[in-house]
Amino acid sequence: MTEQDTQEPDPRKQDTRQPGAVELDVEAIRSLARELEKLNSHRFIRVQNSLWRLILFQFTRGLAFGLGSVLGATILVSIVAWWVSQFEFLPIIGEWANQLVEEIQDKQGP
Repeated sequence: MTEQDTQEPDPRKQDTRQPGAVELDVEAIRSLARELEKLNSHRFIRVQNSLWRLILFQFTRGLAFGLGSVLGATILVSIVAWWVSQFEFLPIIGEWANQLVEEIQDKQGP
């Protein structure tokens, strides 16, 4: 066996595709190009392409996250404090929770 017999054929030199496969490849490339244009026109990509839009988007996102966290924690702590204040049979926790509820009501006013 010679060295030429053991070498694999160069795929660039041999065209093994069926007739009409080139047209399918061209159509597939056109389809991919259309999808890429749709993707590039998507709002998320437009935001990522502009530094100022990205900064504004992230700032707004941070404000919304911070506000939501504070409001959620406030509501959750209020509900838990009220719920714990209902346990009068627990001497330490019940008294502490009652004091906490009274202070909250005093701060809220009439």
